[in-house]
Amino acid sequence: MSDIFYMTKEGLEKLNEEVKYLKNVKRKEIAKAIAEAREKGDLSENAEYHAAKEEQGHLEAKISEMETKLSNARLVDESKLDASKVGILSTVEVLNKRSNKVMNFTLVSEAEANLKENKLSVTSPIGKALMGKGVGDKVKALTPGGEIEFEILKTGI
Repeated sequence: MSDIFYMTKEGLEKLNEEVKYLKNVKRKEIAKAIAEAREKGDLSENAEYHAAKEEQGHLEAKISEMETKLSNARLVDESKLDASKVGILSTVEVLNKRSNKVMNFTLVSEAEANLKENKLSVTSPIGKALMGKGVGDKVKALTPGGEIEFEILKTGI
């Protein structure tokens, strides 16, 4: 049985769009590259052909993985979430005790995580440590850079 991916409507739409792009645009580009390389003769010594075939294999694996995520995706009903505790889709303001800096995160599924957008996976060390906690709670997260203590300042949806 595959893992269930809890996603926001926005994240699900983004994933759907990416799959469509890979299937309708990227697939055609790679097929064209394979055809062009095939026209150059002996395939056994044709590096362009082998590179294009390898790229095709990677693309098909990525499409398959993304389609599996889509088939196992479940939309999160924001109206049923408890804003007083940290959970998926919570926006959390924390104080990093090590650096004494205030940080803001939105906790999302692993499929939607993006640190550039301050979207932190609920399965990450920090995400796991924050889950289920409330304002004023102190948590410790064991990260690759060592243990970090956080104090939850605000939480909401």
